[in-house]
Amino acid sequence: METQYVYTKSRAQFGRWCSFSDSGPNTMVNIQSEPSLMHNFIRKNPITQGTQCSKIFAQHEVNTTTATYKEGGMHHVEGGWPKDVNTHDLEQTVRYRRKIEKDELYIHTMLQLLPPMEHYILQNNVCDIYEQYFHDTEAAPLVQKTFSRTVNVYRDPLPVKRSITHMSWSPDQGTRLAVSYCDTDFKRTMNSSPYSYIWDVENPNNPFMALKPFCPNLTMEYNPKDSNALVSGMTSGQVASWDIRRGSEPVETSLVEHSHREPCSKVLWINSKTGTEFFSASNDGQIKWWDTRKLQSPTENLVIDLLKPEEQDVGRATGISALQFEPSMGTRFMCGLENGLVISGNRKGKTPGEKIATRFKAQYGPVISVERNPTFVKNFLTVGDWTARIWSEDCRESCIAWTPGHRDLLTSGAWSATRFSVFFLTKMDGTLDVWDILVQQDSPVLSVKVCDEALTCIRPHVEGNLAAVASRNGTAYLVEFSEALTINQKNDKLLLTALLERETRREKVIEAKNRETRLKLKTGRLEAETETQESLNAKLDASKAIESQKATEADPLIIQCELDYQQAVDAEIVRQTSMENSEVNNNTVQNGLPAAH
Repeated sequence: METQYVYTKSRAQFGRWCSFSDSGPNTMVNIQSEPSLMHNFIRKNPITQGTQCSKIFAQHEVNTTTATYKEGGMHHVEGGWPKDVNTHDLEQTVRYRRKIEKDELYIHTMLQLLPPMEHYILQNNVCDIYEQYFHDTEAAPLVQKTFSRTVNVYRDPLPVKRSITHMSWSPDQGTRLAVSYCDTDFKRTMNSSPYSYIWDVENPNNPFMALKPFCPNLTMEYNPKDSNALVSGMTSGQVASWDIRRGSEPVETSLVEHSHREPCSKVLWINSKTGTEFFSASNDGQIKWWDTRKLQSPTENLVIDLLKPEEQDVGRATGISALQFEPSMGTRFMCGLENGLVISGNRKGKTPGEKIATRFKAQYGPVISVERNPTFVKNFLTVGDWTARIWSEDCRESCIAWTPGHRDLLTSGAWSATRFSVFFLTKMDGTLDVWDILVQQDSPVLSVKVCDEALTCIRPHVEGNLAAVASRNGTAYLVEFSEALTINQKNDKLLLTALLERETRREKVIEAKNRETRLKLKTGRLEAETETQESLNAKLDASKAIESQKATEADPLIIQCELDYQQAVDAEIVRQTSMENSEVNNNTVQNGLPAAH
């Protein structure tokens, strides 16, 4: 709305004569001129300048006569024809053109008009005003800045700070975060609280709910189909199921005699029709499958016995430090071991050896994290010691990509939930590294100092722009990332596919060459050993012959004994041959056949 102020006055005041009076001028300001400043100015001539003593505050409106405009034009194709010549009649135009060409002034006129016309044509052709610059180049995308910021901080409410061992997002768009607190120093565990908490993302001041187990939880996982159901692994080796609608106590707990022998550090839900099945792993080297409807004992058990898998000896089992399950791959799972191996298993295997047939020598120390790429499930990430490696299931001997060695130990790693090429790494010095293998492979695209304490784990949000990062002092940080780290560009999937396939192909070629080299070395080694053995045998035979010759030459009695022995052997052979011939003749006569002489 337009703001207006209307002056009102009575009708009698309209048309009244103005009353003027004479008065002398009043000097308000007298500024003396300075001739020395005249050279700094230029005189303007002519000039019209209006002056007013005071500012004009009045506003008035005037309605002017509305001007009517009309657009018109003509289609000019050919001009200069007289009115009596029809331009559409070819005969008239040819006749008139011949008439003009026969005129004496025609040549002089053309000689005057052609040079400037030619000049203007050439001048116009020099620059193409409709030229499209850089039409053959592809538009390069703008390089977006990568940054992050801490949105919320969730601190342990208890005065004695405990380390965070695991976190899990709720399936209802990630509005809640389940955090398990457990002090891995068992000397301090006796005095610490076993409580774990569920936090509301929007309320970092107080936890949404406290879970009260009888011993600390090492890990907790939300049911992907039910935001009220959870399972947890405890330090006693038992597993428990929770329902937050039924209170803060566990609904059911497994029996000790059927549970793990070591603290249960990993639990994951698996695909099932009922949505109640999960499996767990521990440092005792066992993987157990459970059903929350009957949690007293496991439904299936697998011992990671690498020497003799069929015997399933727990005493020879290798401890499990990482566990992974991809819902889109059915019964297949992956586990990282304490000796640096990664096993790609299949629950459908008929024997224990078939279930853990595929092995990768992934790290030098324990495998801390194993994560499949959510889009390219054949490629997975392993984190351990000072490096992170990207593997392909088609190459078992070596990884296809790896990070340079870090100065500090890595504590966890995870892929981004939305951007294919981004993964996160946490380190002991409290730094969070964000890697994008499409942008650069030698260094992270973003490195953030989250806190001064060591980071223990990271869990990206399902929407990709958030991630929960946990520290050793019991504080969880909600970190938000920029769009460059969360949103895929148009060709990112094709570029990453080409990158992974190229590196896989390269590793296969290297594996084939190494295999061929090892085979040649093995063959050469066998031939060398055979030649060495033959030469040794020849030397031994020669030495024996020489020794026997020396002995016979020295003692003639030995020669006589050897001759007697040889004659006795020959006589015995002749006697055995004659006895066999007589037996054959007797058998022939008994059968009624004539004997052959």
